[in-house]
Amino acid sequence: MWAAWPGWDQHRDVQPDGSTTGPYEAWQVIGLVLIPLAPVYWAASRHYTRAAVLGTTAGLTVAAYYDWSDDSSGLFMVGVVLVMIGSLAVTAVVSAIVSATRQGGRPPGH
Repeated sequence: MWAAWPGWDQHRDVQPDGSTTGPYEAWQVIGLVLIPLAPVYWAASRHYTRAAVLGTTAGLTVAAYYDWSDDSSGLFMVGVVLVMIGSLAVTAVVSAIVSATRQGGRPPGH
């Protein structure tokens, strides 16, 4: 997902006043957030909640690390940690909602 959304267009746009924006456009980030929700939903609805949460989080974290590790300032790790925390939180919440909805609000095993 990382290569399909933010991974391929990483140039900074120079504005007429000389300022720069980027390297990602809003639609790239939105796509990266929304599209992985389909496999998370699929896995959570089949009771693979841990795999949905940990797999998505690990995949996005490793991809962010690989993509940003050439930053000489070392600040890329702040971004990587934020990607990890954000993807862990979102996938955990989505997986919990899907699991509860698919089970009719019943605890697992009942």
